[in-house]
Amino acid sequence: MAFEFTDNNFTDTALKEGVSVVDFWAEWCGPCRLVAPIIDELAEEFDGKALIGKVNVDDNPEVSMKYGVRSIPTILIFKDGEIVDKHVGTATKATLEGKISTYLS
Repeated sequence: MAFEFTDNNFTDTALKEGVSVVDFWAEWCGPCRLVAPIIDELAEEFDGKALIGKVNVDDNPEVSMKYGVRSIPTILIFKDGEIVDKHVGTATKATLEGKISTYLS
């Protein structure tokens, strides 16, 4: 299951050393619902290698505003606390796996 990032825990979790993948989403967003199972699968696949989770933009506006998320789904990949990749819109599992693997090596 994907980790649940919030305004309160984001700095201590997503911005720590290593790779974090953050899916910005909302319940009312159709494309977000398409990406959600992929994010959950990736969280299991990369467990122990990368922290993969979601931020509900409606419940956590501070993080969303801080990173300028205007369209959802938006997926940000952080490495050692810095944004290294950004994907806006739906994505295939293979595309996201490739991006994540790039930053793990």
